[in-house]
Amino acid sequence: MTVIPEIARFADDLTAIRQDFHAHPELGFEETRTAGIVADKLRDYGVDEVHEGLGGTGVVGIINGKGEGNRRVGLRADMDALPIDEMSGVPYASTHPGRMHACGHDGHTTMLLGAARYLAATRDFAGSVALIFQPAEEGLGGARRMIADGLFDKFPCDELYGMHNDPNTDPGIVTVTPGPAMAGATFFDIRIKGTGSHAAMPHQSRDPIVIGTTLVQQLQSVVSRNAPPTKPVVLSVTKFNAGSAYNVVPDDATLAGTIRYFHREVADLADTRIRELCAGLSHAYGVEISVDLRNVFDVLVNDPELSATYVAAAKEIVGDDKAYEITDQMTGSEDFADMLHVVPGAYCRVGHAGSVPLHNPSFVLDDAILPIGASVYARIVETRLTRDA
Repeated sequence: MTVIPEIARFADDLTAIRQDFHAHPELGFEETRTAGIVADKLRDYGVDEVHEGLGGTGVVGIINGKGEGNRRVGLRADMDALPIDEMSGVPYASTHPGRMHACGHDGHTTMLLGAARYLAATRDFAGSVALIFQPAEEGLGGARRMIADGLFDKFPCDELYGMHNDPNTDPGIVTVTPGPAMAGATFFDIRIKGTGSHAAMPHQSRDPIVIGTTLVQQLQSVVSRNAPPTKPVVLSVTKFNAGSAYNVVPDDATLAGTIRYFHREVADLADTRIRELCAGLSHAYGVEISVDLRNVFDVLVNDPELSATYVAAAKEIVGDDKAYEITDQMTGSEDFADMLHVVPGAYCRVGHAGSVPLHNPSFVLDDAILPIGASVYARIVETRLTRDA
């Protein structure tokens, strides 16, 4: 493994920055402290332009290379945390109950800062780099907000790169899936408005719990009996809320969940079937059932040529045997997909030590990944914006 020496020399600084972010997590569109530190660091590093407040709390920095050129490479990192109570036990654990960096976004932000520090110092490239620090990746539409706020109109990019830490892969392994790589996602909320009663006289009710449990079972048929088996889709009910007492049948119940897909027509099919099932149960039980379905993530599609380029750049950092393309698709979602619908690019995953999965209250990011990710980011810039070209 050959981390860029200049980056290796300030690896301890990156660890300190990351652990500070971790101790002070902020949820989507609330990343004011994080964004402020990012902007201050970029100025300290000598980044040519620093723009704050894009898409709410987003930050964009511009670094111009020594060589002449009109091309620009974009690098993106997300900044938000999750609404989780931390149970990791690390000394720098979250100081805010109910908030935790359980997905590694503190690391993503830090890795991009590391690349920024190196690139601003060396500038051994032609053209410019856009450093994109995005808010609200965790299902709140931060990428779409930045795009709507003129991200690529104000800072046009020719190509775009992002990355994610991966505790499920061996340390230092970098992988890219060309083409459709991560699922799109629709979130849904369903409210059943029934009629409550005394629990000893349920015949006087129109029980939303019975109707809701029936609906949960029926929703599973969307995948097993409606969707083509060659076009994967995942439908999960993740919330079911009803009732407040032992002896009361409640008036209403609410359900929520998500649909993950790789083909738009399958997502549309799932949307239609959910609405039809709700309408049918509404008629059958004589209750009102309201449905809210909203697309939150697009399918993330990596440009095949740029995927190969990303892997080649990563090989220079982690070694020829540790960076490669894979065919595995992930049913998880990532709103970097929205940016890739505007600008071609690629998204890689970088393995690190640890056995606890993402989005778990005991998750711990391995800080050894920080100089690796920063070096991969820096090398793709020097590869794509070579001064010789």
